[in-house]
Amino acid sequence: MTAATPLRVGLIGYGLAGSVFHAPLIAATEGLALDTVVTSNPERQRQARGEFPGVRLAATPDELFARAGELDLIVIASPNKTHVPLATAALEAGLPVVVDKPVAGTAAEARTLAALAEDRGLLLSVFQNRRWDNDFLTLRALLEDGALGEVRRFESRFERWRPRPKGGWRESGDPAEIGGLLYDLGSHIVDQALVLFGPAAEVYAEADVRRPGAEADDDTFIALTHAGGVRSHLYVSATTPQLGPRFRVLGSEAGYVKYGLDPQEGALREGLRPGPKWGAEPESLYGRVGAGESPLTGGGTPVPTLPGDYPAYYAAVAAALAGTGPNPVTALEAAAALDVLEAARRSAQEKVTVTLR
Repeated sequence: MTAATPLRVGLIGYGLAGSVFHAPLIAATEGLALDTVVTSNPERQRQARGEFPGVRLAATPDELFARAGELDLIVIASPNKTHVPLATAALEAGLPVVVDKPVAGTAAEARTLAALAEDRGLLLSVFQNRRWDNDFLTLRALLEDGALGEVRRFESRFERWRPRPKGGWRESGDPAEIGGLLYDLGSHIVDQALVLFGPAAEVYAEADVRRPGAEADDDTFIALTHAGGVRSHLYVSATTPQLGPRFRVLGSEAGYVKYGLDPQEGALREGLRPGPKWGAEPESLYGRVGAGESPLTGGGTPVPTLPGDYPAYYAAVAAALAGTGPNPVTALEAAAALDVLEAARRSAQEKVTVTLR
């Protein structure tokens, strides 16, 4: 691969994930070129052509796989229930694959996909973009520096105020759709907790359907006891009128509290593209490190937030395909997160604490 001959990418799906996240990031990555978008929706086809002149269109994934020899990477950004069959078809067609999270509905399916990719000698990577959120990168740096001492409790919230369901497959109660917040936002915050603090040994969860007309969980809490002793308290909700801190991390020497969401999703939704000062946020949103006083009353020291860097994910994918770097997020890592999500679902249903092996 050279800058003059970028890898040709086929993108399946041009809804929220495909049009807001994947297409702009692929187009911004040196060494990758958005070649084909797969969508049967005429409005989305016009949108793709308007945003990426010259992009080819296909109405079905089969049309894409029929010319597999013209492509170098498939990105799957279609509804959750299609992830496993489409990833399987792409790998069997001899193509490396990026799959949006969750890669599958079960950990067993994720491990089967990982085995197929390994058998074919192909890259299979999972788009866990929030490993490159600004607050997550900042917290990792603080932990590496030992700024908090021994971490004892990690609180992570991904909360929204959406009192009325929007509908669509993401909020469907049909188990086949793999909808609900546990598998949507939960995929992010569980992955982050495992990256920061290692495997989970025990899982307890509460999952509720709060809103009138809602079908899937919209207010969920997960408690993890990590094998290393850290306890993670994770919240995902669409029914939160007053939002809590994104992170509250409590250590033996100090704590870190950070409010607000990483700005990259908002920027991408507004049509902005990666460039200078991408992922940066104002000083007013910096988190604070300290002990003995609330950050809301001036306690602690402001810590500059590192810029968020979603483009780093696809840059790492390009490097992995070129043989110059590792897979940024493996399917086996995603399977470990799915072990936790499955345990959380069982815990909430049966009102038990689940022990993971």
